Amino acid sequence: MFVTPDPGRLRLRTSARAVVGVGLAVTATVLCGLSLAASITAGLAAMLALFTVADPTVRRQAATTALLPLVGFPVLAVATALHELPLLRDAAFLAVVFCGVAARRWGPRGNALGIFAFMMFFATQFLHAVPGQLPQLYAAVAVALLAVAGVRFGAWCVERRNPPPAAPAPPTGRRLAHPATRQAFQATAACAFALAIGQALSGERWYWAVGAAWWIFVNTASRGETLVRGFRRIVGTVCGIAAGLVVAVPLHGAPAPTVALIAVCVFGIFYTAAPSYSWMMFFVTVMAALLYGLLGVLHPGLLALRFGQTAVGALGAALAVATVLPITTHAATDAWIQRALNCVRRCTAAAARRLAGDATADPAPDVAELELLLARVRLSLAPLLHPLSPLRARKDRARAVMVLLDDCARQVRGLAETAADPDASHDARLTAACQRVEAAVHRLTSPGCEPSPASAALTADAHHHPGAERALAHLHGLETALTGLAAPLGAAR
Repeated sequence: MFVTPDPGRLRLRTSARAVVGVGLAVTATVLCGLSLAASITAGLAAMLALFTVADPTVRRQAATTALLPLVGFPVLAVATALHELPLLRDAAFLAVVFCGVAARRWGPRGNALGIFAFMMFFATQFLHAVPGQLPQLYAAVAVALLAVAGVRFGAWCVERRNPPPAAPAPPTGRRLAHPATRQAFQATAACAFALAIGQALSGERWYWAVGAAWWIFVNTASRGETLVRGFRRIVGTVCGIAAGLVVAVPLHGAPAPTVALIAVCVFGIFYTAAPSYSWMMFFVTVMAALLYGLLGVLHPGLLALRFGQTAVGALGAALAVATVLPITTHAATDAWIQRALNCVRRCTAAAARRLAGDATADPAPDVAELELLLARVRLSLAPLLHPLSPLRARKDRARAVMVLLDDCARQVRGLAETAADPDASHDARLTAACQRVEAAVHRLTSPGCEPSPASAALTADAHHHPGAERALAHLHGLETALTGLAAPLGAAR
């Protein structure tokens, strides 16, 4: 996992920046004379601001960061006010869960605001915060966000040097047809189950079960993805508990080594988040153990309880995705594959126009979008490709689909590079080949509906320029890959 490719060392720089941002936020709260609970809240707020704010532009990231207090402060107020009213507190927590997940329909900003709201409620349970602590918590969050803004948008703006590619737009739909709405009901049901069973296990630490259920639903879109993430969360938690017994318990909350190890955990969380959810959960669990050590309540039994609560949360998530408005892996995957295929068609059409002499046509943006869509397809197919998946036939089809889609991407990249050569144009064979590719995509995306045949006149005038020959080779390879997709995609339907 630590040897996973890191183009431009973006993950390394983002992780190092997170350590600096979180460290600055906590240091600022300490210098302001705020309490330990406030300092922990500041560190959490800084981590969330750096971790969840993922808008495509720096300007939008700054706006989302500025909006975080608008959802965080009211949630902190409600959570602390209801601290001594368990029934109302639980109802409010579940309402925050539903609204936080439903907000994902508004893209990265809605996702960030929803996560921040949930974690502010979670933090008050973790710290057992009461209304008298609210001013310090507000001050801690404000100081943390100011520190993060200074690091992220001033001293160390990684995004300005390496702007992140725009993520594919989330699926759309109305009411229950929208994935975010369906997932909001699922997450609420999972958290309600986790809350009830978690409180039966522990009246003090029940919130870990709710947190486990909530985070399993983050960045998942289908039943299979959620189940796999739940499994990986348990694996990471078990390993983190084992490390906590070896590292955190013997420290007994000693400030200097504990703070140093927390910094290592912050770096690990950010560095491993993209390639490995299990490793990320490992560092989260170790960091939680270290924080409990600082609070003076850490003991081996607490870590064992942490595992039990995580298992309850994962079980709640599994039951919810199986029974509450389920979104099947097939339905989610098919939607992303359709979008990827349509992107292939747009890439080919733009390349054809460029080869025909249209200087304004540029397939590069579509090529970049295709890469992101294929990453989303790969994530959606992960449950079927998992080593423990018992569905052998579906696993073979999923593997074949991924191999052929990767081949499509490779051919499209080559075609886009060739289209930039002005001498490769004016060969009518290219136009005919592009039309065959579009027809192949049409057959895959609209089965049973044959496209109109390409004009035979377009096959005249072969110039046999080396650039044209390369473009033809890419187009023939693309047509072959698309034709090969008919079998596994047809079987899946």
